[in-house]
This record gives sequence, C-alpha cells and structure tokens, in this order.
Amino acid sequence: MSEIRGNVQAFILLALIVAVMGSAVGVINAKHQARTAFVELQALQKLRDDRQVNWGRLQLEQAAWSTHGRVEQIASSRLNMILPSEDSIKVIRP
Repeated sequence: MSEIRGNVQAFILLALIVAVMGSAVGVINAKHQARTAFVELQALQKLRDDRQVNWGRLQLEQAAWSTHGRVEQIASSRLNMILPSEDSIKVIRP
C-alpha cells in the first residue's frame, strides 16, 4: 500500500512540475508577444505622426497656392485675363 501511495505522490509531483514548466513557457510566450506588439505599435505611431506632419505641410501648401493674389497673378500672366472696366460691367436685376 505504501508503495502505491509513493507512486501516486511521485506522479502528482511530476504532474505539478510539468504544469509549472508549462505555465512558465506560457508566461515567456505572452511576454514575447506583448513586446512584439509594442514594437509594432510604436512603429505605427511613428508612421501616423509622420503622416500627420506631412498632412499639415500639404494643407499649408494648398492654402499658399490658392490665395487670391496668386490666382489673380496666374490669370493675368498665363491666361492673359484682365479686370473689366467699370463701363463694360452690366448689372442685371431680376
């Protein structure tokens, strides 16, 4: 009877050791996945920040290209457009 009891205790001890080792491997795997995800998150945040900076530059550039003075200058220099004289402007009322 004591021999069976010793075998059961040995089996339980072995099962606990295997469970602890499996748990340790699981913890190591979870930490590795968390670190990998964090590195990817940082890379994506940097990409987002770079794109936001570029978007701001594009908005400033668009604002500069669409100013009234610039449009008027291009209309007169490239398209040979001129402002009409006051005599040639007709106001039509409904």
